[in-house]
Amino acid sequence: QVQLVESGGGLVQAGGSLRLSCAASGRTFSSYSMAWFRQAPGKEREFIAGIDWRGTTYYGDSVRGRFTVSRDNAKNTMYLQMNSLKPEDTAVYFCAASRVVAVRTTTRDYAYWGQGTQVTVSS
Repeated sequence: QVQLVESGGGLVQAGGSLRLSCAASGRTFSSYSMAWFRQAPGKEREFIAGIDWRGTTYYGDSVRGRFTVSRDNAKNTMYLQMNSLKPEDTAVYFCAASRVVAVRTTTRDYAYWGQGTQVTVSS
């Protein structure tokens, strides 16, 4: 069982930066694949970034080159550094964990979810 808690969301102007954190409970954090998803009002939850147990990273097309995902297994924490933010990045951001070795991009592959943190980018 893994419990996830996101933090770091807030209001930022377009072009600004935010850093999200996802703190995980449990002693087997390092063996999980982790991912960030986001969901804007009226839209489906979207994969934006993932990182496997080895530290290999994956990104969705909409954020590649602007966002960076990382993890610190000693701290049981995953991060999402978001730069050059745009109003269309406004959404609730969720972290998720999976026992599947490879990073997957669909929500059904993730058994554990955080409660989400709001990110709002003003123009």
